[in-house]
Amino acid sequence: MDLHIAASIVPLLGWAVHGGILTRRLACARRDPLTGLHTRAGWTARAEHLIRRHPNAAVLLVDLDHFKNLNDTHGHAAGDAALVATADRLRAWCGHNGTAGRLGGDEFVAIIRDLAAADLDALTAALHRPLSYDGTFLPLAASVGVCPVAELALPLLTDALTAADAAMYATKGRTRRGSRTTR
Repeated sequence: MDLHIAASIVPLLGWAVHGGILTRRLACARRDPLTGLHTRAGWTARAEHLIRRHPNAAVLLVDLDHFKNLNDTHGHAAGDAALVATADRLRAWCGHNGTAGRLGGDEFVAIIRDLAAADLDALTAALHRPLSYDGTFLPLAASVGVCPVAELALPLLTDALTAADAAMYATKGRTRRGSRTTR
């Protein structure tokens, strides 16, 4: 009888271990390994939830300016440090008011619950603060595009991302002339 019970427990234990491994892999797939931010899949689920619950939410797209030049001039380790610093600054700015993610490369995304409560100038200042790296200061700059969800005909994440992307590219064009953020 004891042998029969042990024989039935072994497969269950194997499935439990396998399930734990799969759960950890899924969690890792939803986090960017370099920055620790949510990946597109992880961020999208949270963003859609916030849009449904918070009518004053806003979606932001952030793109590092001159990132290729930084990578080419100072090396990929410096580029990685810039990505990590940007992620940390964006995460800190979002705080409990939202959540941030990394879409890939040098493109980041965030959603905040209440645009009126957010200080966009503080975000811009943080993203433009030089990065101390290897005994020198690296210049950082980023273009930010914002889409208040309340301004959309339908509160859909895909439309908010499209509008934030357009605003970000408009900002990139104006950054060269001195402006930094747009809505």
